[in-house]
Amino acid sequence: MARPTTSTRRRWSMPSMELSYYDGVWAYGCIIVAFLIVTLAQVILRVVSAKYKKVDSNQGLTGEQVARKILQSNEINDVKIVKINGNLTDNFNNSNRTVSLSEDIYSGTSIASLSVAAHECGHVIQYKVGYKPIKLRNKMVKIVNFGNTIGYIIMGIGLLASVTELFIIGIILLSLAVVFQLVTLPCEFNASKRANEELLRLGLIDESESRGVKSMLKAAAFTYVAGLFNSILQVLRLVFMYRNRRKK
Repeated sequence: MARPTTSTRRRWSMPSMELSYYDGVWAYGCIIVAFLIVTLAQVILRVVSAKYKKVDSNQGLTGEQVARKILQSNEINDVKIVKINGNLTDNFNNSNRTVSLSEDIYSGTSIASLSVAAHECGHVIQYKVGYKPIKLRNKMVKIVNFGNTIGYIIMGIGLLASVTELFIIGIILLSLAVVFQLVTLPCEFNASKRANEELLRLGLIDESESRGVKSMLKAAAFTYVAGLFNSILQVLRLVFMYRNRRKK
């Protein structure tokens, strides 16, 4: 085979340089897109939440009262309902069997308060009926936290020591967050579905109020969709960084 000329070698090297440049562009692009998606989701949630915090429910029940009625109706008597600080910090912790509601949700009588309180109770019901995705998600929490912590450390060591295999292992560990977000989505959608059904079944809202509840819960669910895209884009960013570094 004839030896390549200098001009031939130059033509072969040019695509590699271009790919390296574009990998860098894509890596930074992932950061920007992820930031925009997450920011948009937060803005939508805050706008919708602010709207429905101004709309009082017909029955005038507080979020705490709604949560208590839903739990009692489902014969769940071992869950505490407590007030916590913050805005949109509401959650259910199965380890200590506690539904934590932020102050405006706990004491509020708005459609937003009812929606959020009922949603958290939806998670409680999931555990009672043995909803498989929520059980899987609960088991994954420690694994994902470990992956996030050790993943960056391993990648850092791989970069400093120029060991490609360690960098790849780090990316794989960080990719667990994507799996976690995928499992989280059905949990959140299902909890919202249960929330609306429970509110209607117990007569805590009517059909007209149900539309507001669904709007509020959809806005909250979009933050989890954004979280999934954010996790995917962060992993892609690391892949492009890895490709870019290899070509240098």
